[in-house]
Amino acid sequence: MIKEQGWNFDNSYARLPKSFFTSQNPTPVSSPKVVILNDSLAESLGLNAEELKSEKGAAVFAGNIIPDGASPLAQAYAGHQFGHFSMLGDGRAVLLGEHITPEGERFDIQLKGSGRTRYSRGGDGRAALGPMLREYIISEAMHGLGIPTTRSLAVVTSGETIIRETKLPGAILTRVAASHIRVGTFQYVSTWGSVEELRALADYTIKRHYSEVEKDDNPYLSLLKEVIKGQAELIAKWQLVGFIHGVMNTDNMAISGETIDYGPCAFMDTFDPATVFSSIDREGRYAFGNQPYIGVWNLSRFAEAILSLLHENEEKAVELAEAALSSFSDLFQKYWLDGMRAKLGLFNEEENDQALFADLLKMMEKYNADYTNTFIALTFDKLEDTVLNGTPELAEWYERWQTRLGKQEESKDASVQLMRNSNPAVIPRNHRVEEALEAAEKKGDYSVLERLLNALSDPYAHSPEQVDYCTLPPDSDYPYRTFCGT
Repeated sequence: MIKEQGWNFDNSYARLPKSFFTSQNPTPVSSPKVVILNDSLAESLGLNAEELKSEKGAAVFAGNIIPDGASPLAQAYAGHQFGHFSMLGDGRAVLLGEHITPEGERFDIQLKGSGRTRYSRGGDGRAALGPMLREYIISEAMHGLGIPTTRSLAVVTSGETIIRETKLPGAILTRVAASHIRVGTFQYVSTWGSVEELRALADYTIKRHYSEVEKDDNPYLSLLKEVIKGQAELIAKWQLVGFIHGVMNTDNMAISGETIDYGPCAFMDTFDPATVFSSIDREGRYAFGNQPYIGVWNLSRFAEAILSLLHENEEKAVELAEAALSSFSDLFQKYWLDGMRAKLGLFNEEENDQALFADLLKMMEKYNADYTNTFIALTFDKLEDTVLNGTPELAEWYERWQTRLGKQEESKDASVQLMRNSNPAVIPRNHRVEEALEAAEKKGDYSVLERLLNALSDPYAHSPEQVDYCTLPPDSDYPYRTFCGT
């Protein structure tokens, strides 16, 4: 029974101006089958995992059955894609509605790969199994790392074949998000809507995500400041674990502060700020080291979109926006420095900390050291496990670090514990992700993926079972490349 699955839908976004979306149902598929379900997420949402694994559960995840209370729609938005502005929208996704948990929390439930919409722009509206499983793996890894993210509830195969470069098995991902309101949503309304519609979107966003600023003298300026703060903290967290989003277009920046839209994303092995994995990022616009700069660029586009709400006088509005945006650099630096201190067991602040961190990263880049495993070697004082071992730079740096550790009251054991809690034993290594995807796509074997997900679920456990997932990929003559999966 659909009711027994536990769905409790509301549709507040559907009560916004009709120009913000197009009401439509997903396109049914021939024979949906649940291939993976996130039991723990289902439980936290108040859903019945066993019922969701049934045929009727698969039918809901495929869009063949619409649960009671849902009001499916495709959202309109715009965006700067690699710096170029264009009209966009949910071209292959449908928002079923907002599920309200037993605790009263509100989450968007979106079906990705559920068929063509008004915004498909010539696309088939479908998705392949591999990219949907990739998003499932990476988003759940990000959740395990403690990084704000949309999450994956289920992946179903559609029983249909889709055509990309080759024939591929079709699939649909069920994505759970605080909301799907994007910088690009505001750009769309600002460009093609009225000031009243823009105000309605801003008021809705404040009520849904930042209700504490509703009564501020200038709630729209407060909204801008909150979004800036959230993105500064989010991107700092990305940098601290070596995550590369891959396609930081303005339509891929969520106002809620969650990581959203896992396309050509990947985690860095060898430390190099110029690292790019995305096959379409030929100029390195979204390289690892550029992510903070792109973050503030995107936020500037958000500020432009809501300028008319900040002050009736345009010159004053620009002044307010620029002052707010100028805080990003200091906020990002604070969050990143605090995170680096934790990664090196430091509880207090010292003036020369930034130089200590910069010198370590410079060393890692020079010797092609693995980012994640270098911090693990430092955590457990096993310098022999890093390529930096035996270099004069490491000997000098290590002495400075030990001296710095001595300038705090906390014990060595406390520092080690802080490092254990701040340096993941495992990340979704690219070769491990590919291994899991290949087994699932080509053999229908999901056991490899399930073992990987299990190792990633608690990345700070440092358990014996995680050791195999710390190994580096074999040497290759070709750089690793990721694809959007559209």
